Order: sequence, then structure tokens, then C-alpha cells
Amino acid sequence: MIVYVTWTEKNLHEPMYIYICILVVNVIFGNSSFFPKLAIDLLTGSSTISLTGCLCQSFCIQLYAWVEMFTFTVMAYDRYLAVGHPLRYNSLMTNITIQKISLAMYVFNVMRVIVSVLLTLRLTFCGVNINNVFCEIMSLQSLACNDITINVIYGTTSTLSVVIACLLVILYCYIRTVVICLKLSAESSQKALHTLMTHVLAFSIYVVTFLFVNLRYRLNWGSVSKQVDVIIPLIGTSIATTVNPLIYGIRTKALREKILCNLQKIVGKPK
Repeated sequence: MIVYVTWTEKNLHEPMYIYICILVVNVIFGNSSFFPKLAIDLLTGSSTISLTGCLCQSFCIQLYAWVEMFTFTVMAYDRYLAVGHPLRYNSLMTNITIQKISLAMYVFNVMRVIVSVLLTLRLTFCGVNINNVFCEIMSLQSLACNDITINVIYGTTSTLSVVIACLLVILYCYIRTVVICLKLSAESSQKALHTLMTHVLAFSIYVVTFLFVNLRYRLNWGSVSKQVDVIIPLIGTSIATTVNPLIYGIRTKALREKILCNLQKIVGKPK
């Protein structure tokens, strides 16, 4: 519904709503990479997947996670420009600029994930049981017979460098936006801070679940039971992919009004 109203309503053809749509589409992509397979497995009682299918699923889930991180980073920068440079905003954040940023974001992350998948593909696997409801790179690496030092170095270095860089940009943009808001009138400041808090809330939920799911491998939490090892990524992924679209749909006034209007049309009620 968020994508539909943004696509059909011309007054929503603005960077903020376009980036929200990218988040939502990315969530759909992330969910589609493992929830249908999980549902089929639950209905059929199966719990197997081919190595090719496992690598494809790992690629999709990892791409979803990194595109989400980069989109939140770009959204923080977009809000900073909107509040800090309102007169230049339309010239700084044009449709061409949005397209270039989005393309660069996807190309960069696709290349990073492909390298990670190729490094995993060269491994020989001694085990076949993955303690997870979906395939991911770190789960596969834990089953490898041969040395995974290169994989660990690349994965750790790549993850830390990108996460730290994104967090620094986001924190800078958030702090600068708050400082600027304190100098604005009460009405303008309240509106800007409301939008900022929506981003902070959604991003915080994503970061907590992202770290929660990934650190269990990085920190070698090997003492937990298999059930807990499966439940942690399922709950974490489900929260991140479900709550964030709801936050933007409810807290963003323009989206909320258009969504309610379209729902009223669907059920046949007058505006």
C-alpha cells in the first residue's frame, strides 16, 4: 500500500517517500528470499535445500541487510539537507541524484555480496546441518572443512568498515539536524523532529536486530540450544521486516492519510 500510494500520488513524488518505498520494496525482497521456502518446509515437513539454493538465499538475505543499512544512511543525509539547506534542497536532491545514489548503492552492495558468496563457494563442507531457518554466509562457513581465514578477514573487515562508516554518517546527520531544529520556530522544529524521530526509531530497530542476529556468530555463542539458535534469527528478521514499514505507514502523516483514503475506497466507504 505504501508503494502504491507513493506511485499514484504525484505530491508524494519526493525523495523522502521514494526512499521509504525503497525500504519497503527491499523488505519485500528480503522476506521473499526465505519466508516462502520456510512456509513450504513447514507444510511438507521438509528441511533440506541444495547448495545452489542455499547460496542464492544467502546472497539475497545479505543484499537485503546491506541495502537496508545504506538506505537508512541516505535517508538521514536527505533529512539533513531538507532541514539544513531548505533553499538548495530541490537542486541538491533531484530525481537524477536519487537515481544515481540508488544505482550506486545497489551496485556497490551487489559486488560486495558476490565476493562474499564466491569466497564461500570455494570451500569444502563437512557438515550439512545449518542451525537456522534460512541460509546465510556465516552458517555455511561454520560447516567448512578447510581454512576460512580469508572469509573471516573479508567478512569482518567489510562488515565493520561499512557499519562504522554508515553509523558515523547517520550520527553526524542526526546531530546536525537536531542542532538546526533548535534554532527554528516551534512549529517548524516540531515537524522536523517528528520526521527525524521516525527515522531514528526505524533505524534503531533495524540496527538492534541486525547486530543481534550477526553477533551470535562473530562472538561464538556456541552454548545456546539449537532451538534458541533458530528462534533468534527468525524473530530478529521478522521484527526488522515487519515493524519498519508499519512505523513509516503510521507516523508519516502524508502516507497515513493516503493509505486510509485508499482503504476507504476499497471497502466502499465515502471519504
